[in-house]
Amino acid sequence: MSKNTICLWFDGAAEAAATFYAATFPNSHVGTIWYAPGDNPGGGKKGDVLVVEFTVCGVACVGLNGGPVFPQTEAFSFQIATESQEETDRYWDAIVGNGGNESACGWCKDKWGVNWQITPNVLTEAMRGGGDAAARAYAAMMTMTKLDVAAIEAAVQGN
Repeated sequence: MSKNTICLWFDGAAEAAATFYAATFPNSHVGTIWYAPGDNPGGGKKGDVLVVEFTVCGVACVGLNGGPVFPQTEAFSFQIATESQEETDRYWDAIVGNGGNESACGWCKDKWGVNWQITPNVLTEAMRGGGDAAARAYAAMMTMTKLDVAAIEAAVQGN
């Protein structure tokens, strides 16, 4: 396990979520699965999956089946950088098409409530550069649900 690991709280679905993430994103995998040695306050029983080690795009994570007490919120999200519209579409469609929900400005939520920002690099580069191009790219992004690479590129160019 890494020295710094992101811990995501799930209501019994840590293994299913980790398996989905590993199948969807590159440099991702499911690692060790820990089983509860006894009943726990979150409603889990002895022998249930308690913790799942996994990575998402090389980031070390654990999923804790802690019960329904602490649901996911937008206060945490994975931000996935994409190189093209095809890559943006692939990740977006995988999350939304697997029981997730669309949100605004490139955000979506998977069926377990974890939030994702699917962000084309053209937007990040425009914002990093600042100035009028960043303002135009930002204004374009604010009108979108899934981000449109061509529209952001046009906005950066002033078209």
